Amino acid sequence: MHTEAQQMLKQVYGYDSFRKGQSDIIEGVLASKDTLAILPTGGGKSICYQLPAMLLPGTTIVVSPLISLMKDQVDALNRLGVPAAYLNSSLDAAAYRDVVRQTAEGVYKLLYVAPERLDSNMFDSLSSQMHIPLIAIDEAHCVSQWGHDFRPSYRQLAGWIGRLENRPPVAAFTATATPEVADDIAAMLGLRQPNIFITGFARTNLTLSVVTGTDKRKFLRDFVSQRPDQSGIVYTATRKEAEEVSEDLSRLGITVGKYHGGLGDEERADAQEKFRFDDYRVMVATNAFGMGIDKPNVRYVVHYQMPGDVESYYQEAGRAGRDGEESDCVLMFEPQDVQVQRFLIDRSTGDPERKTIQLNKLYTMMHYSRSEKCLLQYIVKYFGESDVPECGKCSNCLDQSALIDTTEDARKALSCVGRLKGRFGISLAAKVLKGSREKRIIEFGLDRLSTYGLMRSWVEKEITDLLYWLVAEGYLRISEGEYPTVSLTAEALPVLEGKVTVHRRQSAAAKRRATESTSVASANTPLFEALREWRRVTAAREHVPPFMLFFDAALREIADRQPVNTEQLLGVKGIGAAKANKYGSEVIAIVRSFKGDAAETGGTPFSQSSMPHTDIVASVPRVEREKPSEALTAAIQAELEGLSSHMQSLTLLGMGHSIADIASIRGMGRVTIENHLLRCAQEGEELDWDAFIPHQYEAQIVEAINQVGADKLKPIKEALPDDVDYFAIKAVMVKHRLSPAAE
Repeated sequence: MHTEAQQMLKQVYGYDSFRKGQSDIIEGVLASKDTLAILPTGGGKSICYQLPAMLLPGTTIVVSPLISLMKDQVDALNRLGVPAAYLNSSLDAAAYRDVVRQTAEGVYKLLYVAPERLDSNMFDSLSSQMHIPLIAIDEAHCVSQWGHDFRPSYRQLAGWIGRLENRPPVAAFTATATPEVADDIAAMLGLRQPNIFITGFARTNLTLSVVTGTDKRKFLRDFVSQRPDQSGIVYTATRKEAEEVSEDLSRLGITVGKYHGGLGDEERADAQEKFRFDDYRVMVATNAFGMGIDKPNVRYVVHYQMPGDVESYYQEAGRAGRDGEESDCVLMFEPQDVQVQRFLIDRSTGDPERKTIQLNKLYTMMHYSRSEKCLLQYIVKYFGESDVPECGKCSNCLDQSALIDTTEDARKALSCVGRLKGRFGISLAAKVLKGSREKRIIEFGLDRLSTYGLMRSWVEKEITDLLYWLVAEGYLRISEGEYPTVSLTAEALPVLEGKVTVHRRQSAAAKRRATESTSVASANTPLFEALREWRRVTAAREHVPPFMLFFDAALREIADRQPVNTEQLLGVKGIGAAKANKYGSEVIAIVRSFKGDAAETGGTPFSQSSMPHTDIVASVPRVEREKPSEALTAAIQAELEGLSSHMQSLTLLGMGHSIADIASIRGMGRVTIENHLLRCAQEGEELDWDAFIPHQYEAQIVEAINQVGADKLKPIKEALPDDVDYFAIKAVMVKHRLSPAAE
């Protein structure tokens, strides 16, 4: 490795060694090779261009799409003693001119620029006066139409680079690019025989979990309440959910902020700053939040709903544990999340090709949520990195439920799909196996298939789950496009021929409960708390976020090693010469005071805590109840008598009765029972929406309600297919919160 780079890493950043892949990337950049580096969020991309910029003569230009990220990185570099600046719309005219003048004079080692600024005459004039040894392009996936966050402004970069009189090496960096997107980035930027690095996606300090079949609101309350000293982010799919979840957590006394596109610029900026400065412990946000936040001490990220693609998920999840400390990433998945994302995709683009790309990414994300394989391996393989062992700690790796032979059930399902010849989707395949008398099945003659009704005793939702599991395991594939069909893969043939057995977990218990967390820290030591308090006060005095002084990991190592001079302090990971010179005397004074206290009282050094780890409270999965006899027993009658009328209807539904049965048992009309169930849902009770809302029409119903309005049902009904009934419309209104409470 380049000796000067190694020395600079220690001197400026305070680290003794590079992370995986960093040294190879830096070596190639210093050798003037065009580079495409794909490292996950928290993988250390910025060092890969910042460090070469310090060693190369002249000013490196860094193209970045985010004003807040530019400011954070420039502030951090200046505090490390590295001259850096940015040019974007946040500067007033005088400040802009000042940066331009100092850039022309060669004052800065790095200049951060928004892509929109590059085409101006002023910047052409400025760049002609500069010596540019390197162009670094951050968030490079924005240049690709196949990426999840395409930005047209990035398409001008290749033209601008080509106009430079002496084209310097170009290094493109991104956290989220599949092999297909990587090829597109290299082509669109005109990279010349680039070194391509795909590395570091196995973020081993992150514990990945998928939780399903639980009360989301209760789970989140418990999860956050058990981490009173930890900073976390909760991502929701919609603005409305962000509002409701933040309000719910606030009622628990948690300092929580919210961030979404419906808030004003000033309100969003204030929430972001309060989270960075640890004034807010938890941020509840849509995906509008996070790209510009380089906050290292986020200990957990919870996705309240499944996001629309693996790229977004891992980018957002990766905002946990950027300091290398153990952190949790929890995805709360329910099948209806897929419909929410389909609706968002339909609303976001009218371009059929773009919609197809996004839908395919959505299906891959759904397969991740249902997979029983190692979650980290699934992620790493998706991004094209290989030879990574099982993590041993994700919710799938820790699932100790027994494997059962499900070959016979799998063969029934696969045989049915094979006979459908790739013409229909999973929903209809499940109905055929169930033996449904739905109109379409009779019209297409599917009730005459030999596989019709093979799983008549199953709940239809369980058949659907089995089919999706077979997709996730590679036995079935879902086609591309807006109306996906399901078909067999080559992996299915040995199963159908009886040559291969299929095993499945007996239960999804590991996904229905929070796994035991290894990252809930032990009780903090008094020395560590004293250092954190000093950091808070000092940061407030200097008007910067606390992490810009020291990461939690550095404070924890100081508390452990207890350095009493500058030389020992420089041995702490993350402390370079600049920080040691500025803060060393104060930190050492705090350490010495605690060492003195320990000596006087006969205490021991504060290197370890004896307090036990706190477990996450396990969520109790919903119990499947046996259907009772026709005449309700006295015990059940007594149980119902203690409940409100609408809760009695919900209880009977949970016992296995249909809505018609409940209406008959209670001597009420069907519509009354339907409204009882909708009222329960609005009060926070769990309903199986799939039983009431036709899967294939849900997005269409939402669209009709938005177009016609939610005031009257009849116009909505008239805008929809005949087999969509009024109850389905009202159920969609309640599920998506598009109307007042049902009567």
